[in-house]
Amino acid sequence: MLLTPLPWANRVWTLPFLTALVPSQRYNEERGRRHRTLTDWARQMLRVVQRWCPGRPLIVVADSAYAVINWLFDLQQGRPITVITRLRLDAALYEPAPERQVGQMGRTRLKGNRLPNLASLVNDPTTRWQSIRAHRWYGELNREVKIISQTALWYHAGLPPLPLRWVLVRDPKGKFSTQALRCTDLLLSPVQILESFVQRWQLEVTFEEVRAHLGVETQRQWTDLAIARTTPALLGLFSLVTLMAHERWQSCEPWVRRAAWYDKTLPTFVDALAEVRRALWKVPTFRMSAPGREMVQVPLDLIERLADALCYAA
Repeated sequence: MLLTPLPWANRVWTLPFLTALVPSQRYNEERGRRHRTLTDWARQMLRVVQRWCPGRPLIVVADSAYAVINWLFDLQQGRPITVITRLRLDAALYEPAPERQVGQMGRTRLKGNRLPNLASLVNDPTTRWQSIRAHRWYGELNREVKIISQTALWYHAGLPPLPLRWVLVRDPKGKFSTQALRCTDLLLSPVQILESFVQRWQLEVTFEEVRAHLGVETQRQWTDLAIARTTPALLGLFSLVTLMAHERWQSCEPWVRRAAWYDKTLPTFVDALAEVRRALWKVPTFRMSAPGREMVQVPLDLIERLADALCYAA
């Protein structure tokens, strides 16, 4: 999914543009197929997107399911893809490996000395936290949080070491538990990493919108082809509706439907969907009626009220 800001919504939206059906391991074993993990599919999809956008750097924001060291290491080979995920507070972090000395015996070291766990930094009274204001923080604006950040090597025995920048985030108000983030791009600032990761919450908003208004996860298909086709089509419809509404709202003020119990000030997806329905229905339905002797004149105000009710009914 693409994270992109929409001026009329005054926030970042998540637009689906590429999907893949990932069968479970049991499903593949029952059919004698080679199982491919979630990270295998993700690696292939990201490389496809990279070929589509050869001159554009990619920043991927993912959850803990993608915190796999060999997967992250593979994405740094060739044209690197930046990945931001959560990091466990007890992760094994190390200093960079020291330079090999002249005449040194044995193989070259892969890592330096072990660093203290991030959990120990949380409880250490000498830790020097930096106060910043996150522009957007889970529905809040200019939220004050405290962070500390350094670079390190993430290492597991038998796997290649991964250079990363970690960011430890603490909420002064105590509403959120202290958490750590990792980024494979050492040059990104801690504020950029934090704000990028917070935007990932919009993915959950998109899933809720497509369930509520487009019928995702309510289908009743029994064939593999139907399952593989319907959900991607509905997810793509979400992006198509958003882009069509965005095009129309470039030249006019967005229409926001309000209720007495909900004083909504900015348009949501249901308003975008209603705007697209209104545009599609208006010309063929209300402007090109065939002439006939039984025609009844209906006031324009009533027509618009009926159309508005239908736009929000489904």
